Amino acid sequence: MALIAPSVLSANFLNLSHDIKMINESDADWFHLDVMDGRFVPNISFGLPVIAAIKKEANKILDVHLMIEEPGKFAEDFRNAGADILSVHIEACPHLHRNLQQIKSLGMKAGVAINPHTPVQHLFDVLHDIDVVCMMSVNPGFGGQKFIQYTIEKIKQLKEAILTRQTQTLIEIDGGVTLDNAAEIIHAGADVLVAGNTVFNSPNPTETIHLLKTIV
Repeated sequence: MALIAPSVLSANFLNLSHDIKMINESDADWFHLDVMDGRFVPNISFGLPVIAAIKKEANKILDVHLMIEEPGKFAEDFRNAGADILSVHIEACPHLHRNLQQIKSLGMKAGVAINPHTPVQHLFDVLHDIDVVCMMSVNPGFGGQKFIQYTIEKIKQLKEAILTRQTQTLIEIDGGVTLDNAAEIIHAGADVLVAGNTVFNSPNPTETIHLLKTIV
């Protein structure tokens, strides 16, 4: 049974408190929060004040995904805003091990996000330091994209490496997750499903989260 992390990027920002309450009362496990800077990805989303506001009402883990350049400059700020898990992109971190150690030293779980074109083998040397791999199954920057099917093979490759090295690293899949493909993603080895439009564009988001949560 996978952990479910609804993506707040797809929520109704005119009534965000309502959607936070919905997630709190649902079977969801985490809040997934995408931070975009308009440089690393071609879009701008939200930042520290919104995350701090969500933290005041959320009663579940805040999983913050930084799609930004130079994430090390802001790690402490995101910790102070309420991040429980902080994921940085391998493509934005020339000194990734240093970034992971910084995140852990601040008391957060350390995550690494990886773009569709980046081989998972680039993570193998630091798997022991990674709590969560946020594997992008769409090109980052926009919601509502179609799942890139080759991600299934990447999940299997990463899962094998995790089992071989006997780490506790979780595999999180971010992008294009639906009720139709969730079972295949889980069976490939995913531990966490990020779902944005699938949840918030459904007639009954709470029921959709429940259906995702019960897929085995």
